[in-house]
Amino acid sequence: MLSCLRVRNLAIIDELELTLSPGLTVVTGETGAGKSILVNALNLVLGARARPEVVRAGAEQAEVEALFSIDPVRMGPRLAELGLDADEEIVVRRTVLPQGRSRASINGHLATASQLQALAQGLVDICSQHEHHTLVDAGTHLDHLDRFGGIEAEREQVAAAFGQAAQAARQLAETREQLRQRTEREELLRFQLSEFERLSPRPGEEDELRTERERLAHAERLTQAARSAEHRLYTADDAVCAALDRVVHELRQASRHDPSLSPIAERIESASTDLSEAARDLSLWLSHLQVDPARLAEIEERLHALKGLARRFGGDLQQALAHAARARDELSGLDELDARLQDLQAELDRALDQAATGARALSVRRHALAAQLGAGISAELGGLGMGHARVLVEVAPLGEAKGAELSVDGARLTAAGIDRAEFLIAPNPGEDPKPLGRVASGGELSRALLALKCVIPGIDPDGLYVFDEVDSGVGGAVAEVIARKLRAISRQHQVLCITHLPQVAAYADRHLRVEKEVVQGRTRSRIVALDEAERREELARMLGGIEVSEGSRLAADALLQAAR
Repeated sequence: MLSCLRVRNLAIIDELELTLSPGLTVVTGETGAGKSILVNALNLVLGARARPEVVRAGAEQAEVEALFSIDPVRMGPRLAELGLDADEEIVVRRTVLPQGRSRASINGHLATASQLQALAQGLVDICSQHEHHTLVDAGTHLDHLDRFGGIEAEREQVAAAFGQAAQAARQLAETREQLRQRTEREELLRFQLSEFERLSPRPGEEDELRTERERLAHAERLTQAARSAEHRLYTADDAVCAALDRVVHELRQASRHDPSLSPIAERIESASTDLSEAARDLSLWLSHLQVDPARLAEIEERLHALKGLARRFGGDLQQALAHAARARDELSGLDELDARLQDLQAELDRALDQAATGARALSVRRHALAAQLGAGISAELGGLGMGHARVLVEVAPLGEAKGAELSVDGARLTAAGIDRAEFLIAPNPGEDPKPLGRVASGGELSRALLALKCVIPGIDPDGLYVFDEVDSGVGGAVAEVIARKLRAISRQHQVLCITHLPQVAAYADRHLRVEKEVVQGRTRSRIVALDEAERREELARMLGGIEVSEGSRLAADALLQAAR
């Protein structure tokens, strides 16, 4: 619901803050006092076109700010589409510059007019201008019809089957495209794999080759170092191993006099043994070392080939090998495309058959429900002063499917089935029914929506309904009927009604009066919340005109008493 509305420098409003509560709130006032400016302000925060003339003369900009309390669970998906977190409150702000440019934000995030319009759906329904009017938007009529008949579960089943069919159709189209490109793709993959087969690279091969290349490139230096080490350790006259053997012999002789030297002699002997083995390993390594320029050239050539392969298929050898593995898998998969095509076609046929069965059944239900809904709205309109009006709910197949679109019996299949619905009205006998937006006046549209709300309870449970001109052209008993229906709707929804009829205003839970005054030579409009005494006087004024008589006050008392 709408919790708070702030308006600054909009038309003749310099500054206004309106706090709204649940139930039925009515707004009254003299003609021209500025009641319609409230509707214009709401239209702005809901994405209506910003016009430069709405900016108050002399002001830098007009500003409208609205605070909505919402159900985060119900509104969460829509907020997520707008990139917003689901919260219990939404603040929408719109500013308009004198040049006609405007800026908008939702919870502090910049937003476009189209995003405001998307947010408004189900949040506010303004029954005045054609903007934001659900009955003018034929795209909402099928939803109203399904909600009236309570067939949302059947519709969800059709949507699920349609989703499966659409997914299978997409996969089938992709597979067909793969088949069309298969020959060319197979040739490319086989050519790439032939390079891998020619080189037969192994994981880690580059590191092994670089190590061998380093050894061959420095073979002379390595030989010199190894021979020198082996000579000093073992074969020289003053070899380290021979010297250590003499040290061990001397310590063992000395240990006869001090046994504690024995462990030390053993450790030195062990070190001598290790060094002798190391010297023998060096001799063995030298016997196997080969200085082979041809092998070095072979390694260089191999490394160059592997580097080129890696550069073409991933950047390094590991990534290139991974590419080869994927290519083999894809090549294997291409061989299975024919079988996959048959499987997907069968899957599409099954899903489409299921969706078609559900869509046909849904269409039959809708045609039956359309007559009931049309009759129900027409009956409600009869009690609202439009006794000769006839409403027809037209259900027809969607247009023919085009391209890759799914179809049932020639009609385009969607998640909602194969139907479209539109509310048509014939306001007077003898006239053919036509779309509401083309033949109904603002007051008739408002009463048509009021009738729809009465016939289909529970539409947009968090929504605010704004009725402007709902009582246009009626009075007396019809006005009281309208008032009673507005009150009944307000028990489930927040309702704001701008009215000129005291019979309607008497049923309000809260009464606001718009006043126009001149301050320092400037006209401005303000809104006053009325207490019981002030409300009595306002109703008396509406009943009696300029001069409020005691009789008007008594009539106002009677209206208030009847409305309780």
